[in-house]
Amino acid sequence: MRLCVCFVLLSIILCASADSAIARGGRFVWDALGGAKDMYRAYQDMREANYKGADKYFHARGNYDAARRGPGGAWAAKVISDAREKWQSDVSGRGAEDTRADQEANEWGRNGGDPNRYRPAGLPSKY
Repeated sequence: MRLCVCFVLLSIILCASADSAIARGGRFVWDALGGAKDMYRAYQDMREANYKGADKYFHARGNYDAARRGPGGAWAAKVISDAREKWQSDVSGRGAEDTRADQEANEWGRNGGDPNRYRPAGLPSKY
């Protein structure tokens, strides 16, 4: 009987501390929402800065900040970046070369690369 009680208690402890699928899913969603917020903040900063040549920096920074949150943040950054570039290449007519360069900066940031690689000289330190 004692062994059975010990086994039940051990099972309860292990189940309570296990990383459940529901907890992982909730964390993914939470990270994705935070990642979308990071992307929006980088976009707002880019608009506010209105600094020539800073576009790639803000692409890299938004993706970098989002991806640091975890898989959900990286997923959100990829979805948002791809959608923006699809729209930009289809509607705005900025060209395939600009889209390719933006995607390079997006991937650089999402993969943990320092966004300052794309930082233009003279961009205010606020950003």
